[in-house]
Amino acid sequence: MAGKVDEFVKPGSGRGLLDVYGDRFLLKLLVRKEIKIRYRGSVLGLLWSYVKPLMQFLIYYIALGIFLNLEHGTPNYAVYLFAGIVLVNFFTESLSNSTRSIVDNRDLIRKIYLPRELFPVATVWVSAAHFLPQLVVLIGACLLVGWAPSILQLAAVILIFVMVSVLATGLGLMFGAVNVYFRDSENIVDMIVMVVTWASPVLYVWSMVERVMGPWYWLYQLNPMTTAVEVFHWAFWQPTLKAGQVVSGTLPPDLFTLWLPASMLVSLAVLFLGQLTFRRLSIHFAQEL
Repeated sequence: MAGKVDEFVKPGSGRGLLDVYGDRFLLKLLVRKEIKIRYRGSVLGLLWSYVKPLMQFLIYYIALGIFLNLEHGTPNYAVYLFAGIVLVNFFTESLSNSTRSIVDNRDLIRKIYLPRELFPVATVWVSAAHFLPQLVVLIGACLLVGWAPSILQLAAVILIFVMVSVLATGLGLMFGAVNVYFRDSENIVDMIVMVVTWASPVLYVWSMVERVMGPWYWLYQLNPMTTAVEVFHWAFWQPTLKAGQVVSGTLPPDLFTLWLPASMLVSLAVLFLGQLTFRRLSIHFAQEL
């Protein structure tokens, strides 16, 4: 033999997400492919990353901020609203697209072997590429109303982005794998996406939920996206408030000492469970697809 022959690898015995890191070049190619396919034949192209969230923001702001007068009791309600929308959009887009990622790439999966985890992870990266322009718009809006964040608040933005990425990747791996066998998964994820905007304090303040749920409020706080949105509000919205505009109870009790660590643990647990589910189900992807 002129060279060493690689041994066969038992299906499902790869290193999971570590293989994705090892195939970073393939990940980059998949991200580029997803972006090109998504905007093929589009006139605006990546500008839709700005248009869609701005339209969503205007609808919610007019309906809730003006018609229901929520902006009266929430200073700089526009910043409060947009900060939550930007983060939730990143999560929902990542989850929706990663759920369909394996099925959408069935032809490629049936023809060649490559780490299957690349596809859900690539969709999260594509969503991140859409998230960054929206973040720039948010920062610009905050600067117009006197945004002066601390170093800790800027660090919190990065931490929350990582946490939400981990959560979306874990759920994407789980639902993406299950969707190969049961296409009902897409409908379940669509319902989750529909609910998550209202299940987090994006359109309203957290104290409204506390008044309604009372001693059961902790169930609401267990949702990692609830904590993520609250920290985003602390980082973007709260530094825009003037001394006379400070609202009592702008942050939930124990946000950083209890709920943020708990949300990070939940996100890591979801990632572990998602990876475990994906590895067990990916063995028969080619046959099922």
